[in-house]
Amino acid sequence: MLQELYVIKIGGYILDNEKLLSRFLSDFASLPSNKVLIHGGGKLATELSHKLGIETKMIDGRRVTDEDTIRIVTMTYAGWINKSITAKLQTHNCPALGLSGVDAQLIPAVKRPIKNIDYGWVGDVLPGKINVSFFKSILEQNMVPVIAPISCNDQGQLLNVNADTIAQYIAESLSPYFATTLVYCFEKNGLLENVQDDSTVISEISLETAADMKQSGTITSGMLPKIDNAFQAIKNGVQTVMIGNALHVRQLALKLNGYGTRIKA
Repeated sequence: MLQELYVIKIGGYILDNEKLLSRFLSDFASLPSNKVLIHGGGKLATELSHKLGIETKMIDGRRVTDEDTIRIVTMTYAGWINKSITAKLQTHNCPALGLSGVDAQLIPAVKRPIKNIDYGWVGDVLPGKINVSFFKSILEQNMVPVIAPISCNDQGQLLNVNADTIAQYIAESLSPYFATTLVYCFEKNGLLENVQDDSTVISEISLETAADMKQSGTITSGMLPKIDNAFQAIKNGVQTVMIGNALHVRQLALKLNGYGTRIKA
């Protein structure tokens, strides 16, 4: 029987609130068995860019990463945010190891091809290239990887990579070796029938229902990548994918009834 593994991704809103982050990390640290934490960047990179007089360019909610910006996101994501989370987890007796996709070639990537838009130094994960043996060796030593969404290509160029996608690929790559649960945490209680009403959580969603919700506009642009990553993960062998509130991370990971939205194969 395979051991449990929890692959959990947190986004900006929880990183921007010290009190909420502290509560989340305490709950995350209390999860039994193996776990991996992937984090985004929060507002810090934008704030630092502003202080340095560097314009932040966003297209459809995605950061354009030019030469100055790749320096800033590397400093903030793989530096301050990653090490702050790692340090806080140690206070909960959680043996965290702060890493990025660059370290030990954990998450090889390529620069996103230019189609209609050039996003600059934004990377796409190379399928099948996750350093599974290194992840397994870390987990076998009971350490907890904390992953920042910075990677590089084979030329050594640093790349800004989507954290939701990193979580998907890590979960997929480790699912042959662990009973893997992928959890996407954000500020809502799950996918909602009415985005203005947190009580309208959809407990389970299929690909067909998701397609209908996209067409009707119920699933908005910010949630679309998460949904796509979630269904891709299920398709590629991840046992369970949950989407819900970061402050319910323990309940989501343990798949307790009444919490979040479960992605149905």
